[in-house]
Amino acid sequence: MGDQVSERQTVSLPTPRLGAPVERAPRAVQVVLNWGRKYSLWVFNFGLACCAIEFISASMARHDFIRLGVIPFAPGPRQSDLMVVSGTVTDKMAPAIRRLYDQMPEPKYVISFGACSNTGGPYWDSYSVTKGVDQIIPVDVYVPGCPPRPEALLHGIVTLQEQIAAETPGRARARSLHSSRYADRPVSGAEVTRGLVAPPDHG
Repeated sequence: MGDQVSERQTVSLPTPRLGAPVERAPRAVQVVLNWGRKYSLWVFNFGLACCAIEFISASMARHDFIRLGVIPFAPGPRQSDLMVVSGTVTDKMAPAIRRLYDQMPEPKYVISFGACSNTGGPYWDSYSVTKGVDQIIPVDVYVPGCPPRPEALLHGIVTLQEQIAAETPGRARARSLHSSRYADRPVSGAEVTRGLVAPPDHG
């Protein structure tokens, strides 16, 4: 056993498709399909820090994003259409986010909610904070703020719904605005893990 060294092989998986019948459907049918998807978004909330409280506030009676056709708190990633990442993404949490994102069925969408999720926020220069969730998964809509108001999340949801309504099945969507190492290609959760920062060499 000790003499054998196993090398991990990276397998390139094909991009999931909606299926030929949907892609070849007439434009009128595509409009109906997009309309149904934009008003039935099951949310998988990834609340990591204080922005999660604002997300919860947006789902309560005062703002009530259910009226926009957004169903909060899906049972799990396999029943979700939309992932809302709200809070500080650390390097230790990054593989779990990627793993759960990969478990979501296509078509799937991501909203990055708050400065920490967008760019690392006040902790952008920390040794343990990921410089934005778009480094590990593609992002469709960015909601700025620290923390952003619940109304900002409502605006982000409406913006995403406008993007869904304009989609053409089978055509690749323009997703993350930033080039990243992992976001636009299939990777394992373990591959996202970043090694510990080496101590500075004072010699």
